[in-house]
Amino acid sequence: MIVKILGSASSNFHGVQYNDKKVEKGTGELMLMKNFPSFINENSSQEGVRNYLKSISKNEKVKKPQFHAVISAKFQQHSKEELAKVAEDFMQEMGYGNQPFLVVFHNDTENNHVHIVSTRVNKSTGKKLNDSYEKLKAQKALIDIKERIYGKNNQETISNLLNYQISSFKQLEILLERNGFKLTKNTNDENALDIMKNGVKLKILNGNQISFTTNSDNNRSKQLKAILIKYKHLCSNKVFKVEDNRKQQSKLPEEKHKDDWKPKIEFESELQKKLRDIFGLDIVFHHKEGQKPFGYSMIDHKSGKVFKGSEILKMNNLFEFTSETMDKKLFESLKDYNLLDKASKQVLIEYLKRQNPENVPKEFMLFENKKRKSKEVFNSVKNDVRNHLKTQNNDHVKIIKSEEGIYYAVHTKLHFIGELQSLIGEKENQRFLNPNQANETKTVNQTESNETKELAKAVNEMLFEWTKHSGTSKDPAEEELKKRKKRKKL
Repeated sequence: MIVKILGSASSNFHGVQYNDKKVEKGTGELMLMKNFPSFINENSSQEGVRNYLKSISKNEKVKKPQFHAVISAKFQQHSKEELAKVAEDFMQEMGYGNQPFLVVFHNDTENNHVHIVSTRVNKSTGKKLNDSYEKLKAQKALIDIKERIYGKNNQETISNLLNYQISSFKQLEILLERNGFKLTKNTNDENALDIMKNGVKLKILNGNQISFTTNSDNNRSKQLKAILIKYKHLCSNKVFKVEDNRKQQSKLPEEKHKDDWKPKIEFESELQKKLRDIFGLDIVFHHKEGQKPFGYSMIDHKSGKVFKGSEILKMNNLFEFTSETMDKKLFESLKDYNLLDKASKQVLIEYLKRQNPENVPKEFMLFENKKRKSKEVFNSVKNDVRNHLKTQNNDHVKIIKSEEGIYYAVHTKLHFIGELQSLIGEKENQRFLNPNQANETKTVNQTESNETKELAKAVNEMLFEWTKHSGTSKDPAEEELKKRKKRKKL
């Protein structure tokens, strides 16, 4: 989960208009309106909301009073309700808790996110709220909220990591970085280091707090070597490059062409993922400027040790390096799909081939992921697939036939692949497979229905003729039956 303060700090509160358009299109949902007067509510027009915010923000010293922030989750990891709760707590932490603000959930990207719009002018005093170091305060506020709501205590995590057995300063850097922290020099003390997260200083580390120890646990080294040799043959050990260009893409056009900018490079393989998921072994490759790695380190979270890779097994005896490259954003997206087997991998490759036939990842670049999607996501997929089959207007749903002749549905926004029959049921699947038969059945049923209507019409006409001649509305056969019963009684 990340937070970003947007630069559109206008005096016209265009953020309200922007979010209102999202709601009108069906890609946004108003989750919360807080601290507004009773005459400004969810039924008010966006113009009415904007006018109210402008009316309480009249301060000549504040040229850009609009506060506009985005809190985004990774894919669908947090629901709209969770994000709305985080947004409410975030505003409290930022000192905007008593200000009028609205929270709008957006579902138009693969990442769930909410927009928050408010004013930097205190509604009671008319003075500007303290917005010094606002972006830094926002990062710290989100860190504190996540710790409070989800129990993710960064201080405990750091303390735990500092107890790992390491043999060099480089290993300490790697250990912290792989867990989301950054080690930098302290500006006030040359003998101290700062441990940072998203620009927020979490801990000052003095030189005497770092101890280096050479690994001497031969038994653990032998265990790790046996695990590596075994799993090398159970999953792909082919390594490819992953390039992260997002930082450069976010820059202004004139900044994008600077020669000093370089993408962040990582190297990945399915073997790495298996070792992480099953044994808590995190393998990190060492390289220079994206060239072929010259070595690797292994973080053993089970024993709390960091090993030099060559101490366990030589890199070239464990991995096979390829020239393949994948964009980091695409890599993260594909890694989130529920790839349960080879068939689902092939279906995903077929979809990617249709999207960009010139740049299709190889099968070894797709990792099996047996983690099940939530019930909420699964139900959303089922509903979207059914609606797509009826209307053919959902761009996020693709129907693909596998090499075995089985139809699958790919939901590109929710990162889900599943057999079509399991999603829509056997009856609906048969209709999809045999549309002509379904139409014939519909025609037959319509014909039978028409014949039934004609027969009913003929019977009614005949009864009408009887009643017209007999002068009664009763069935003549029924009258005759009553007469016979009377005779018997006599």
